[in-house]
Amino acid sequence: VQLQAFGGGLVQAGGSLRLSCAASGRSFSSYAMGWFRQAPGKEREFVAAINWNGGWTNYADSVKGRLTISRDRAKNTVYLQMNSLNSEDTAVYYCAASRRVMSSADNEYDYWGQGTLVTVSS
Repeated sequence: VQLQAFGGGLVQAGGSLRLSCAASGRSFSSYAMGWFRQAPGKEREFVAAINWNGGWTNYADSVKGRLTISRDRAKNTVYLQMNSLNSEDTAVYYCAASRRVMSSADNEYDYWGQGTLVTVSS
């Protein structure tokens, strides 16, 4: 069972990136999925979550209106579209899967990807 996040990179402030998280080893179509991030010297924090069928989403206040989580259950993949990026978005981004609930709490998640680095230059 593996989650692999990719799509990170260097982008200028105001730019956009789309992160992807591909699951392998099993189907995650019935799992809630989340994105978290950890900036240098800071604790890991919640970014966004989506329920099993994509009908409900939740966002951290700091990213509302700029980041959008979505999923393609047939492809076993979840996405994070990031627009209007700023230096505060610089972090390693992790995707995670929960068997139980769509949550902003990282201890509710059962599987984690390895992370992908997003660097926003000003």
